[in-house]
Amino acid sequence: MLILVVTIFIVGYLMIAFEHPIKINKAASALLTGTILWILYVMNGPEFDSLVSSDGFKAFVQDPQVASLSLMEQCQQYIVSHQILVSIGEICQTLIFLVGAMIIVELIDVHGGFEFITNRITTRKTKPLLIMISILTFFMSSVLDNLTTSIVMIMLIRKIIADQKTRWFFGSMIVIAANSGGAWSPIGDVTTIMLWVKGNISTGETIPHLILPSLVSMFVPMLLMARQMKGSVTSPEQTTLALENEGQANSPEEFFALAHRERLYIFVLGILCLLFVPVFKMVTHLPPFMGVMVGVSILWFFTEFIYGKKESLEEDRKLRVSKVVHRIDGSTLLFFLGILLAVEVLRYTGILGAFASWLDTSVGNVFIVNMVIGTLSAVVDNVPLVAGAIGMYPVMTEEAVAVSADPVYWMNFIQDGTFWQFLAYCAGVGGSMLIIGSAAGVVVMGLEQISFGWYLKKITGMAFLGYLAGALVYILQCTLI
Repeated sequence: MLILVVTIFIVGYLMIAFEHPIKINKAASALLTGTILWILYVMNGPEFDSLVSSDGFKAFVQDPQVASLSLMEQCQQYIVSHQILVSIGEICQTLIFLVGAMIIVELIDVHGGFEFITNRITTRKTKPLLIMISILTFFMSSVLDNLTTSIVMIMLIRKIIADQKTRWFFGSMIVIAANSGGAWSPIGDVTTIMLWVKGNISTGETIPHLILPSLVSMFVPMLLMARQMKGSVTSPEQTTLALENEGQANSPEEFFALAHRERLYIFVLGILCLLFVPVFKMVTHLPPFMGVMVGVSILWFFTEFIYGKKESLEEDRKLRVSKVVHRIDGSTLLFFLGILLAVEVLRYTGILGAFASWLDTSVGNVFIVNMVIGTLSAVVDNVPLVAGAIGMYPVMTEEAVAVSADPVYWMNFIQDGTFWQFLAYCAGVGGSMLIIGSAAGVVVMGLEQISFGWYLKKITGMAFLGYLAGALVYILQCTLI
């Protein structure tokens, strides 16, 4: 039965990895994989030694009402009334956090909030422009998700750069900078959000330990690419002409229902709400999704107050939260649900634990393990990779480390331990090595029609050098400091 579970998971994983060739949305593959695995698990409970020999199950069957049941019925009741509810509770923490963050970002976006940043880029010299856009993308993606940041920055370079091949270089650098920027912040990437929500990493330790390696992973390819850049870029003339023909060239404010000052308030308040989440968690010790929900409610009150005063404004032009919520990418949320459900079955059946034991005995080096995970994330989605790593290893306490057979090795797995921090870096940055290795890469590939072969030939080498350089910096930090 374990072989069948692993086989189904691998097939589902391959369907996710080859989403575009087979033309099936990865959310559908993930959901089908996750639900099939749970069906197999609940229908064949007694066959899994990790279930019937677990302390939780042994305590559960001590109940007189349960003790009289058959072993199959005991396993089914334990899975349905305990394990699946615990798993859904943990998964929903991540999903609710993502929903709240998406609402805040979308609310800022529909009100043109990001233009307050992008409109300040006026240089047209190629090298300074590349450096400016790379640094801006890096820091934006540490607060926003790297997918949204990539879309915003691609829209920006389309207004500035007419030549498509030049935009390909800039777009590729945006992918690298977005992935590197998301790796050092607990709210910058889905994988870091997963690690943060589960308690594997914390804000106070993650940022100072990962910001320098992440910066290096961005600066190395940026400097290599800048050496190839010469002269200045040419802005697309057709955009200006089209606006002039419509009489809109000098009146961008007409596109928005709110005044410039009101939209600026929404932008600032939205960013503050996102930055508030880590502070909220540290102060209240409540899960991060509670903090992001506080932010959503504050923004909701604020926008309702603004639109409530504009009685003369048509209701269709009022971008209330109740409208913006429909812009959320539901398929992305369902993908996370499906893959995390599948990984939970691998954890409960003992497959992840057995794989972790094999890695400990065969490799025994957290740096090598994470470097391999980072390299794999360039080929397949990093979400299941990180979810699998979380399921393989527990977050160790200092007491558990003290009584372990190898305390030095298991210290890597305490909260903010080397394994978890380096996992956040490798899984986030490693996806830049191929254009299909991250959500940011896939969306830029689609928007700018960047070919897989071109990226592999022109960009992969630079991204790989950046990945290695940043990893070396982190290893040196751990060794010398």
